[in-house]
Amino acid sequence: MSDTTIRSNSDVVLIGAGIMSATLGLILKELQPDITIDIYERLDSAAAESSDAWNNAGTGHSAFCELNYTPEGADGSIDPKKAISIAESFEVSRQFWAYLVQQEKVSAPENFIKRIPHISFVWGDKNVEYLTKRYKALQANPLFKDMQFSTDFTELKKWMPLVMEGRKNAEKVAGTTMSIGTDVNFGELTRNMFSHLTKMEGVNMYFHHEVKKLRQRENKSWRIKITNLTDGTIRKAYTKFVFIGAGGGSLPLLEKANIPEGKGFGGFPVSGQWLRCTNPEVIAQHESKVYGKASVGAPPMSVPHIDSRMINGE
Repeated sequence: MSDTTIRSNSDVVLIGAGIMSATLGLILKELQPDITIDIYERLDSAAAESSDAWNNAGTGHSAFCELNYTPEGADGSIDPKKAISIAESFEVSRQFWAYLVQQEKVSAPENFIKRIPHISFVWGDKNVEYLTKRYKALQANPLFKDMQFSTDFTELKKWMPLVMEGRKNAEKVAGTTMSIGTDVNFGELTRNMFSHLTKMEGVNMYFHHEVKKLRQRENKSWRIKITNLTDGTIRKAYTKFVFIGAGGGSLPLLEKANIPEGKGFGGFPVSGQWLRCTNPEVIAQHESKVYGKASVGAPPMSVPHIDSRMINGE
């Protein structure tokens, strides 16, 4: 019986066709145009899971409104370091996307990035005190100098009428807003980036291909076993470098890699509830991203928020 296993070689293998693999692939081709890249995706299209617009908040995390990035110490002080670092990182991302647009490597930026205010909103004496201190700590940094703070009920109602509707004027509330916030459609951006990347010489994309095993050989190169989910054929890929960007499937693959970096990690399922509004009258009352404060002891991803999104032109 003949061996029907397909064998392939490339400099780099990217596992998963999401925003992370798209970004890394383009950066690698910028730095080394002759590099060869193979991309394997379990599903039949790019950006179909975590990067899809309906599966993330699209906030373009810049620490403008996410309160969990500015923890309060036991002495009551606010530590802004993480927020500043995240804001700096997001500015680098925006610069990279702008470069790609200028170089005509991605098109129609209006389809994947939109300016929208980022608002933090809290209520109750203790939370108002916290937001006041957070505002002062962040405003000292140039990235946050345009942040506005208010405890005025009327002004907050102008910022976010839908959120303030039905609240009593006597309630102790506070908010901050950054008008230069963004809404990012990471699904659209990812597909846009892959559209350019897969046209480049030495880049191959394989949909309906699932990585089953990967092993580092003595010479530090990798052997990867991949199943074609369409016809069941097996592929063995040989490469110098592997990047795992497989969303929820990343940890099992990291463990299979049997490298020291894969030790000591654990995972647990996280679910959320996303409610989609299709009522034009309600939508017209809200044009911002408003983040609240998670309950004490709750994980950061449990922060309640109400987003205005632009998806598929709507």
